[in-house]
Amino acid sequence: MIGHIESYDEERQTGAIKSDDKVYEFHLDDWNPKTSPKTGDDVDFMPEDDGRATSVDLIGNYLNHIQPVKNRYVAGFLAIIFGFIGLHRIYLGFYPIAIAQIALSVIVGFQYGFMWGAVEGGLILGGLIIKDAKGRPLK
Repeated sequence: MIGHIESYDEERQTGAIKSDDKVYEFHLDDWNPKTSPKTGDDVDFMPEDDGRATSVDLIGNYLNHIQPVKNRYVAGFLAIIFGFIGLHRIYLGFYPIAIAQIALSVIVGFQYGFMWGAVEGGLILGGLIIKDAKGRPLK
C-alpha cells in the first residue's frame, strides 16, 4: 500500500503513515531503508489488521534513477531576488537554513541576507548546488 509519513518520533522510534484517510503506526524495526524516516516521505508498506504498518520502504528506493522535481533556474531566481528571506531554500526543502537566512537578515541587516542569497543563486545557477533536500537532482 502507498502512503506518506505523517509523523515520526525519533526518541520513541515510532511513527504514523497516512494512506486513504487511514493512519497506520510503524516502529523503526519495520523500516527497511538505511536512512531515518522523515515526515513527508512517500512510502510503500504492508498494512496489518491491527492498524500497524510493516515492511515500510521508501517509494523510489528501488529505482536506479531518481527523477528531478525542482527546477534550478527557479531556485536560482528565487535566491537572487528573495535570498534574504531564504525563499529558494524553502523551495528546495531546506527549512532550517531558510530560517537561519531570515534570522541573519533581521538581526544583522538585510544587506548580508542579500549577499548570502546572491552567492547561493550563483552556486545554484552555476551547477554547484545540484540537489534538493530529499537528494533529488535539480532539473
